[in-house]
Amino acid sequence: MAVLKLYRDKLKHNYNHLDKVFKEHNIDWGVVTKLLCGEEIFLKEVLALGVREIHDSRVTNLKAIKNVAPDVQTVYIKPSPKKSIPDIIQYADVSFETELDTIRMLSEEALRQNKIHKIIIMIEMGDLREGVMGDELVNFYAKVFELPGISVIGLGANFNCLHGVMPTRDKLIQLSLYKQIIDAKFDKEIPWVSGGTSVTIPLLFNHQLPGGINHFRIGEALFFGLNLFTSETFEGMHDDIFELETEIIELTEKPMMPSGMLAENPSGESFEVDESLFGKTSHRAILDVGLLDINPKFLIPKNWEHEQLSVIGASSDMLVVELGENTQQYKVGDILRFSLRYMGALSILNSRYISKEVVV
Repeated sequence: MAVLKLYRDKLKHNYNHLDKVFKEHNIDWGVVTKLLCGEEIFLKEVLALGVREIHDSRVTNLKAIKNVAPDVQTVYIKPSPKKSIPDIIQYADVSFETELDTIRMLSEEALRQNKIHKIIIMIEMGDLREGVMGDELVNFYAKVFELPGISVIGLGANFNCLHGVMPTRDKLIQLSLYKQIIDAKFDKEIPWVSGGTSVTIPLLFNHQLPGGINHFRIGEALFFGLNLFTSETFEGMHDDIFELETEIIELTEKPMMPSGMLAENPSGESFEVDESLFGKTSHRAILDVGLLDINPKFLIPKNWEHEQLSVIGASSDMLVVELGENTQQYKVGDILRFSLRYMGALSILNSRYISKEVVV
């Protein structure tokens, strides 16, 4: 069985690196754990770091977090589905909201459960995913402030999640100004301007972050050390906290070109014949992982720089790798290792067919 490993020391290093930076700038932050898909052994590793705030997009994951660490502040990071409102009030201390009718229902449920539910109102800043339009904001807040059982603790925005719109200093200044308008209009002091996600960190490192941004939600930068502006690893951070180990279950020297009448495969792909490869052979390995677990484009082969290895493709449960002349003398039962891109790790973590382990 393929195994996904998490390296504890590397995770701790990345967390401490980010925590130090945020503390130096008086910024509150929480860890986004939706990547972990509620995997308890990995959630416990995150909580052991001393995390005080966890963000997730699944109520079942927040429930698992509350069962392990009831004092950690849990944040539901998308607008609440109406059918899930009782569970959101029970397991999420905070939620991101954009719909007035939904917030009214949260208010009613909070009163039933004798709770004060905190919300962050998300504002549309150009990426066109969730968010209240700016010209509707004052009227929106006026109605929300009237609701019992609801405490507005922030306003926020998302970037780069749908259309790839990147955060800029000007956009974040605009977000900060919205807070100032609301504070002045209603004689309030909203604690958080939550404009920071992993994609915003480069602005912080480059001293371009407006002072009004005082809250971050971080997942990808923590788990992958990735600078989303440059696609490079942040200096001083690890990009290989996760490692996928796969076993070779077949290894045979085969022709490099298929033979017979060709049609689309089950994934809808058509193979293009390269006539120059007819008559040539190569060693091919089949690995014990497939499309059901991960899209091959999110796999990053580890330590293959000096070998003739390449990923050919995958079916539902098997991945095919070209070994060339197999100069490394791989054999059935040997292990090939991969690092993962974010969406690849998300798929693997959501697969019940992949074993998960912590490397101490």
